[in-house]
Amino acid sequence: MTREARITDFIRSFYVDRNSGQLKKIEEEALRNDVPIIRRETRELLRILLKMNRPERILEVGTAIGFSSVFMAENTGEETLITTIENYPPRISRAKDNIRSAGMDHRITLLEGDAAQVLKELEGPYDLIFMDAAKGQYIHFLPEVTRLLASGGVLVSDNVLQDGDVVNSRYGIRRRNHTIHARMREYLYALTHHECLDTVVLRDGDGVAVSVKTDNEKTTEKG
Repeated sequence: MTREARITDFIRSFYVDRNSGQLKKIEEEALRNDVPIIRRETRELLRILLKMNRPERILEVGTAIGFSSVFMAENTGEETLITTIENYPPRISRAKDNIRSAGMDHRITLLEGDAAQVLKELEGPYDLIFMDAAKGQYIHFLPEVTRLLASGGVLVSDNVLQDGDVVNSRYGIRRRNHTIHARMREYLYALTHHECLDTVVLRDGDGVAVSVKTDNEKTTEKG
């Protein structure tokens, strides 16, 4: 076992399982059917951000089978409403069933369709936006996501390290991943240099970028 793996296991040994029985069932379904869901470290970070931010309106881009939607609902109050977007019909059906079984259908609204189009039709502001869709599309979603995010709101972008591929040269990854690799690098640059976003990129899970909307243009200090 590598030193990094030992550190990860050590940190995980302190985690307290707060998930409901229904959320555990959704996780088991995801693992059984090879559906990607947010990793344990990302969940813990997201849970703390939810407690700190106390959002009343949440937008999620990428529902999958509803795990993260239900997770966010379980870690916020009854007054918090969640809107989530999914485009893949088989996952839409499972997400609806899982959200209903969790008793969260009065708080979670699932919008069906291509996020690029759905985002244009939404009205903000949202206090927290969780980006967990096709990684190659993040850069295309950013203008609308920024528009919808409230001043002082938090944008959480998951899977930004692409299992480590993003740090490699494009010549060191599979040819089929070149476009995603280039777009994710472009996205991270856009986040960290955006005039209205203050961003930190973390190694948690598969990499998470946490951005706060400042609505203040960044200025470069002169020495």
